[in-house]
Amino acid sequence: MKLYQSIGPNPRVVNMFIAEKGVHIVREEIDIMKGANRQAEYLRVNPGGQSPALVLDSGQVISEVTAICEYLEEKNPSPALIGSTPEERAECRMWTRRVDLNICEPLANGYRFGEALKFFEKRIPVVPEASPGLKMIAQNRLKWLDGQIAGKDYLCGKRFTLADILLYGWLNFGNQVGQPLDTTNANIAAWFARGGERPSAKA
Repeated sequence: MKLYQSIGPNPRVVNMFIAEKGVHIVREEIDIMKGANRQAEYLRVNPGGQSPALVLDSGQVISEVTAICEYLEEKNPSPALIGSTPEERAECRMWTRRVDLNICEPLANGYRFGEALKFFEKRIPVVPEASPGLKMIAQNRLKWLDGQIAGKDYLCGKRFTLADILLYGWLNFGNQVGQPLDTTNANIAAWFARGGERPSAKA
């Protein structure tokens, strides 16, 4: 297998997941700042042009963070980062969906349509006037999540899962691009600190 990766939160999420699994995968860096992901050579690998993309030994390509991590979980079930039972997997997928849809997506587009507008305006459709509202939505949903995580170590209770890795990667990114975690969300702030202590956070 080979993982095509670049700078950015999505590749970091996959690398953190891989580190938690303890598996070895060959990596190849794609320079997205120079637009290598929009060139024909990479588009033959991933027509969507996004990073990361996982090329299997068969030549099949899997892109999208959740799909890559789901595949790696099935091939390497221990330690379980999605779940060992149908109930555990459903719980993790529920929280992963909530985090992705309600926090990661508005945070990402708030940045793309705002501070990173000049970089993205020639690459994707952008809506600059939506940036403040998207950032507000991400913060609102984080405040809601702060109440949901009260009394829990991780989103799925005692289990550290893909949902935590996804949220950690994107909150870490938000801290770097003008959307810092509001520390009045004390439960999430404590959760974020726990995540940062894991060796995989350095992946």
